[in-house]
Amino acid sequence: MTSSELWTRATADRYDAEENERSSAAFLGPTLAFLADLAGDGRALEFAIGTGRVGVPLRESGVPVAGIELSEHMAAVLRRKIDEETLPVTIGDMATTVVPGDFTLVYLVYNTITNLLTQDEQVECFRNAARHLTPGGRFVIELGVPPLRFLPPGQVAVPFDVSERHLGFDTFDLVEQILVSHHFTRDGDGGGDRYRRDSSRHRYAWPAELDLMARLAGLELERRVADWSGEPFTENSAKHISVWRKPSP
Repeated sequence: MTSSELWTRATADRYDAEENERSSAAFLGPTLAFLADLAGDGRALEFAIGTGRVGVPLRESGVPVAGIELSEHMAAVLRRKIDEETLPVTIGDMATTVVPGDFTLVYLVYNTITNLLTQDEQVECFRNAARHLTPGGRFVIELGVPPLRFLPPGQVAVPFDVSERHLGFDTFDLVEQILVSHHFTRDGDGGGDRYRRDSSRHRYAWPAELDLMARLAGLELERRVADWSGEPFTENSAKHISVWRKPSP
């Protein structure tokens, strides 16, 4: 049922290199601590686990982890790092795919819920999370706040990265609530002017809209912070980490 765009072999093969900074122990430390605390003595399920940037080190820290991933190519990269018995991955979409067992934690990182391009599918993603959670379990999402305050009338694009090797900007369809992320990445280390162009579509959502999706799935907002270190979420926060809890009977 998913509208998500399927990540290709070429994208999967270069993903880890392009996300090298976000994969470092220093960067991931607060993320892993946050998730491990919520998982407790239970199991964690990562929706859209990708190449295992978060799931693999979380498993290595002692938390039992399983994953769902739409792209077989992304899952194949993960499988080079860890075996199926240690970290099982089911190929499928995060809105409807069901894996065996119960989990104390289901999580989605790095804006990935926006890969579902319709509101209905995003609602189903919340319902799927609730379906897997034990009573008292949590669903966690890391998501950027739509930067629409940077859009004066008539402007449709907002840059998010201007660096030596990468130019990135988002364009917005304010009616359909769709953004397209555009990437111009310099290829090679020779200092030349060859750039690779990539783009991906996303359905952005506001925190309040996610809270309503959670209520439809029977989940309750437990807390919302600005980052994995737990800084307060404010009107100026660029992203949020939101935690919803499945009530106990």
